[in-house]
Amino acid sequence: MAHYGTLLVVDDNPSIFTTLEICLDGVFERILTLTTPEKILPTLEQEAVDVVLLDMNFSIGINNGQEGLWWVQVVRRRHPHIPIVLMTAYADVKLAVRGLKNGAADFVTKPWDNHELIRVLKDAVDSSTEVVTLDKMEVEHVRKVVDKCHGNISKAAGLLGISRQRLYKKLGK
Repeated sequence: MAHYGTLLVVDDNPSIFTTLEICLDGVFERILTLTTPEKILPTLEQEAVDVVLLDMNFSIGINNGQEGLWWVQVVRRRHPHIPIVLMTAYADVKLAVRGLKNGAADFVTKPWDNHELIRVLKDAVDSSTEVVTLDKMEVEHVRKVVDKCHGNISKAAGLLGISRQRLYKKLGK
């Protein structure tokens, strides 16, 4: 059963899509594929994507990763909450560091180790999901109840099952 939402894969090699669909079967609910990075932003406007797996090279004969680095910056400006994992067959440490400095969540090399790729993608999604503390959830709930009661503290305290004094303390946090 898939526990993760939607993965967007951007690569100019269609055989990569087939390989990834086999490798990630049961990990993601949906895998969307694009062969050109120019379609990333329109796709992200239309689809709820949890993580992007982005190749770094799209032009024939160019393998320095500049295209991928540029697209990381473009996507991060418009969708800063969506993690991007870069991938390339032409990897080196400098390129990986530049990718991370540009905002990528992680970096994988082709050919990849299936277990490592799954771990990297899961970690990227997990780290982008905010964990809300119980205190913050409580404050948000209390404020919603007070708003629902149109500011009537006595009524809100009654709905929450606490005293007015305790409600005032919670609102003061």
